[in-house]
Parts: sequence; C-alpha cells; structure tokens
Amino acid sequence: MIKVETPDGKIHEIPVIDYHVHVWKASEDNWLRPELAKGWIDCFYDYHRALSPPEYIMDYNTFKYYGSRKMIEDVIINGYVDIVITQPQYLLYFYLKPFGNTEEFSKLSAQNPYRFIIGTRWDPRDGEQGKLQLEEDVRKYRVKPWQMKHVKLYTAEWKDMGGNLSRGWRLDSKEAFDFIEYSKSLGITILVPHKGPTVWPLDKDAFDVKDVDTAATSFPDVKFLVTHIGLPRFDDFCWIGVQDKNVYAGLAVATAFIHKRPRYFAQILAELLFWLGEDRILFGSDYAIWNPKWILEDFIKFELPPDIEKEYGVQLTLEVKKKILYENAAKLWGLDINEFVKVISNDEISKEKRVLEVKLTKDQTY
Repeated sequence: MIKVETPDGKIHEIPVIDYHVHVWKASEDNWLRPELAKGWIDCFYDYHRALSPPEYIMDYNTFKYYGSRKMIEDVIINGYVDIVITQPQYLLYFYLKPFGNTEEFSKLSAQNPYRFIIGTRWDPRDGEQGKLQLEEDVRKYRVKPWQMKHVKLYTAEWKDMGGNLSRGWRLDSKEAFDFIEYSKSLGITILVPHKGPTVWPLDKDAFDVKDVDTAATSFPDVKFLVTHIGLPRFDDFCWIGVQDKNVYAGLAVATAFIHKRPRYFAQILAELLFWLGEDRILFGSDYAIWNPKWILEDFIKFELPPDIEKEYGVQLTLEVKKKILYENAAKLWGLDINEFVKVISNDEISKEKRVLEVKLTKDQTY
C-alpha cells in the first residue's frame, strides 16, 4: 500500500494493483538468435535508462535476468505494490525458452494466488496446437477463479512458418477471432494486446492499434485492456476507446513519463479522463523496465496543471487515483479487495516488509 496525507490531516492507505509486471529471462544462455535476442533486451535497457531516475537504474547484467526474488523486493517490499499481474511474452524466434518467464511466475502464483495473478498468451499462427496449449495452461495454472482470466497478445512477434518468416499478425483476423472464441470458452475474458512503442527489431506497423476496433465491437462481452494505450498512436486509441466501452487503458509505459516529462504525462491522463472516463484506466509500471517505487511516489503527489484541468474539464482527485491504482483492476479481474488485503497482510512478504520498516525507523532515529 501507499500512504497519502490529505489536507484535512487524514492518512489514507491505498492498495496498489500493478497490472503489468515481468519476470523475464534474457541472459546469454537463453539466446537462440544472439543478434536479435541481444538487440531486444538492449532496446529495453535503453528505455530503462532514458526515463528512470539515476538511482533506480540497474546494471546491465542484472537487468537481463533479475529473477523473482528481486522482483518481489523491488515491486512489493520496497515498491508499494500489493497485487502483481504478469503479462508474458514468449519471443521464441529470439530466445530458446520463453522470454516472459511464465514457469517462474507460475510458481509464485501457485504459492500465493492472492499476491500474484498469472495469465498466459496465444498466437493465432499456432493453430490447433496453440489452442491445446492454451487449454493446458488454464488447467495447469488456474488455482483460483481470478487466475488465468487474461492473455497477453503480442501482434508484432516474429514466427518461423515453415521456413518463411512471419513478422506479425492482426487481432481482427479470422484466425484471431477463432482464438478469442476459444478463450471465452475457457473463461478468459480479458485480452491485453500490446499496442505501444516498438521494440527493436519488431515492426512499428505490427503494433498499430486499429485492429482493436473491429475486435472490440465484434466481442462486446470481452474486455480489451490496451497496454501502453497505443503510444505513439494515442489519438487513434482514444477515438476507439470512446466508442468501444469494453476498451480499457493500460498505463504501462505512460507512467514512466511522470518524472522527466510531467506535462506530457498530464496531457495523457487528461485525454484519457476526457474520452474514456475514470473507470477504465489502470496503473502499470512495466517492471523491470521501470521501478514502481518512484512512479507511485510521484503519482500519489501528482496534480494536473490548472490550465489542463480547465481545458479538459477533468480532475485528478484522490478518488480518481484510487480507481486507477486498484479499484478498476479489481473490478476487471473480479477481486474482492478487502479479502485480498486481509489475506496478504499476514503473508511472508508482509512480515518481511514490516521487519524492514521497523529497521528503517530505527536507523532514522539514530
């Protein structure tokens, strides 16, 4: 939880759900095509260094594979996040084993399903075998009803199609629609398409947000959480989101601008509040590209500039921040936040966090 003091002197403890957290494996022993695998993680690292405060920049070797333990320390123990949702991406044209470390994260979700929420992914180019794998993932990892309710969709991923390189797929294709129908039959009701900045060497056009429109109108009972809000195609996303009420804004990537580009971040938030409203915006850090600790500390203090408030006719109140930080995600995944807070408040991670808080208090006293 993160604490905030309001002008009346009251202290509010606000739960945090981070819908976009990774445990990836990009170390050299997992490189299938070294030039591409290295180029990919190097591009991530460039984003990490460009927008992070200096004290939060990891060394390169740690960044390539930091593991679940460091994720827990950075995101939960030190980073204010209470519930972590993973968004796997496999990139098996680049890496020997999935880049998005689903196997490692699945162990966390099995041990503590109230703290870690796991999803899977699919690619329509995998055909019937892909559907079988999707069913197996659901059977294997759905230890609680809120587990395996979402899939991360990476439309720009490369795939070897019998000697021919396919450099992406579309969400509005017949094959994708077949997978959406099959996902629904398995109880998967949240699709999380990556529609954001290009990561080298993938193609910019393969991340275009326009295919979300047809899919969202064709499947009104499915929620489309568009991660990275279409950047750098933000206008297109807003026009889609205002008409398709089952389209949600995932703030991962956008939140990173709060430090070095605060006015740009303010304009993004104002546009989202104006077009989509306060009930369809979700907080995400995109860890480990960025650490949620500094993002959340900045966000909880953040205010829209007066001229932006006036122009858009919106406000970023504490109640709106609560919706962004946990209420909207809890509603989307069907989480009883009071039950979750009760359970996790006594888990081993919370105990470790309390010990750390006591130590820090003592250190500050001396």
